[in-house]
Amino acid sequence: MTTQAKLFAVSLDCQEPKTMAEFYHAITGWEITYAEDEYAAVSDGTTNIFFGRVAEREPVAWPSPNKQFHFDFRVPDVERAVEEYVALGATRPAFQPGITEDGVRWIVLQDPAGHAFCVCPEAS
Repeated sequence: MTTQAKLFAVSLDCQEPKTMAEFYHAITGWEITYAEDEYAAVSDGTTNIFFGRVAEREPVAWPSPNKQFHFDFRVPDVERAVEEYVALGATRPAFQPGITEDGVRWIVLQDPAGHAFCVCPEAS
């Protein structure tokens, strides 16, 4: 049997770790558990998002085959959340595969460092 692993953190490269921790704290409500120029973190007490400074990191364009990951977040009101997250520093790319003739299934945003994340409605 394979040893079972438990995810405790995702680490993101970025140019400004403290800025990223502040952004993800604002959208998730997770506590900022560490905040320095080179490294920062947010946590819900179980799972963490770590941010490490990589000065040369360049954002990946969206859409792009170079995107390596993205987060999916559920919210009670997608349009309101998107408006708030953009006000916090996220950007809303033009390409939106989750918006169809049938309505909004999800909206793609990019955080202040250019990492993609989706804003999804709560499960029905």
